[in-house]
Amino acid sequence: MGRSTKRSTSVVEALVHRPEHIAPAQRQLVELFQSLLTEAAEAGELHDDVAPTEPASYCLHALSAAGGLSSEAAVHRLVAVTLAGLRPTG
Repeated sequence: MGRSTKRSTSVVEALVHRPEHIAPAQRQLVELFQSLLTEAAEAGELHDDVAPTEPASYCLHALSAAGGLSSEAAVHRLVAVTLAGLRPTG
């Protein structure tokens, strides 16, 4: 196994087997997103046909992905795509 493959494997392992001390912080972030998304849905700004836990998890993963992007412009594009997916259609 080459050096690059070993590094990729360890990154995947780290993502799959997250340290236990991260779980409470992730739960807090999901709860924060749930609260914000519930308020936004009640105001008619976001989908209200999905339980808040689902888009909250989606937002957490998008936030995590933003950390690996190479530029601020890429982060802005990811935020725009994420928000577009949350807005009601029609």
